[in-house]
Amino acid sequence: MATSNDIKNGTVLKMDGHLWNVIEFQHVKPGKGGAFVRTKIRNITTGKLVDKTFNAGAKIETATVDRSDYEYLYQDGEDYIFMDTDTYDQIPVNPAVVGNAANFMLENQKVTIAMNEGTPLYLDMPPSVVLEITYTEPGLQGDRSSAGTKPATLETGYEIQVPLFVDQGTKVKVDTRSGDYLGRVND
Repeated sequence: MATSNDIKNGTVLKMDGHLWNVIEFQHVKPGKGGAFVRTKIRNITTGKLVDKTFNAGAKIETATVDRSDYEYLYQDGEDYIFMDTDTYDQIPVNPAVVGNAANFMLENQKVTIAMNEGTPLYLDMPPSVVLEITYTEPGLQGDRSSAGTKPATLETGYEIQVPLFVDQGTKVKVDTRSGDYLGRVND
C-alpha cells in the first residue's frame, strides 16, 4: 500500500475496481487545516477525466505498470499489431487503447506501451512525428481570409491545418498530443 504522498505524474491507481492514470498532481499545504494532494486523473478504460483530492498520508492502492518499447507493424482488421523490440513478440492492441495515436502512426513507428498484467493500457507516442502531406490545395499568396492556414491531409489520412506556403509532398513535423503543425522538415 502506498500513501497519497507517493503520487506522481504517470502513477496508475486502483480505485473502485478501475485503473486511473495520474495526469497532474499538486501537493497543497494550506495555512489552516491539513495538507492534501489535488490530482487530475484519467480512467484508463473509458478515458474519463476526473479531479480527485486525497488527504495527506491517505492510503492508496497503486497498480503495477510495465512500460516497454514496441514497434507498430500493421493493422489487422480492427486491431493494431505491435512487436516488442526486445523479445520480438507480437501483440494485438484494441483501437480504444490506441486512440488518437492512430492518426500519427506509420509502419515501423516506435511507441511505448504501458501494460498491467499483460493487458495494454495506453500508448505513449513521441512528442512529435515527421509525416508527408499527401494532399493540399495550392495556397494563394494574397489570400489571408482564413488566417493564413489551409487544410492538408497527411500520409496517415489525418487532416491538419498548415500555413498557406506548405505544398503537397512536403514533410512536416506534427505534435502528436494536439495534432498541430510544428514546421517543415528539410530532408
